[in-house]
Amino acid sequence: MPPITAALITFNEERDLPQALASLAGVADEFVIVDSGSTDRTGDIAREFGARFIHRAFTDFAEQKNFAADQAAHNWVLVLDADEVLSPELRASLLRWKQREPDCVAYRVSRKTNYLGAWILHSGWYPDYIIRLQRRDRTRHVGSIHEAVRADGPVGELNGDLLHYTVRSRAEYEAKVEVFTTLAAEDLYRRGRRHWRAALCVVPAWTLLQNFLLRRGFLDGRLGARIAWNGARYASIKYRKLGLLVRGGRLQHHEWPQAGNA
Repeated sequence: MPPITAALITFNEERDLPQALASLAGVADEFVIVDSGSTDRTGDIAREFGARFIHRAFTDFAEQKNFAADQAAHNWVLVLDADEVLSPELRASLLRWKQREPDCVAYRVSRKTNYLGAWILHSGWYPDYIIRLQRRDRTRHVGSIHEAVRADGPVGELNGDLLHYTVRSRAEYEAKVEVFTTLAAEDLYRRGRRHWRAALCVVPAWTLLQNFLLRRGFLDGRLGARIAWNGARYASIKYRKLGLLVRGGRLQHHEWPQAGNA
């Protein structure tokens, strides 16, 4: 029976963390939480669940998650965000997995997102397959913003959805856009991207078309239209910020939105 360490990274997650940790009870044999400076009850909640609570200044998402995995006492690590919850089906799948010898170095799951109170089933959001269970000695997170897992062996699949409770309010969305577009623009600039005007003209319109029509966002109704529009707006803001950096300007860094204030 391979033991599992559940590894999470947090910053002011007092609203979401209890639900995430409760869903892991009986599946995870250890909780490791790497926190980047929470000022709410995140630390107290983590300790109530018996988690090891470790502080690390935030650098980027991949490095933070790699650090969390490196702290695990067990070789198998289940990496979750604080706003993600195991569905009953995924819990059962993981418990069955623990009864056999693993035949892969990592396993992906389908993530199902709850956006403004509704489950999104199209718009390119579902099924959103991502690696979450991984051998820490055969995998690494890569990418500074929308990180992914690189595995050096076969990747399997687990049944059941990982439930993702993302944006709950317009204010929370706007705060996240400011943070992520700044990080994305800075990442493009670091990687040598300097031509931004053409992208500003083309990418937002293509994103809108792709999400609403090609990815069948229209089947998600009003929220599908909002997702498509927000994707186009995100792209526009990102490239405008890149343009500012190219012209020698500086970007304002916004604090990550606190879950309790959303």
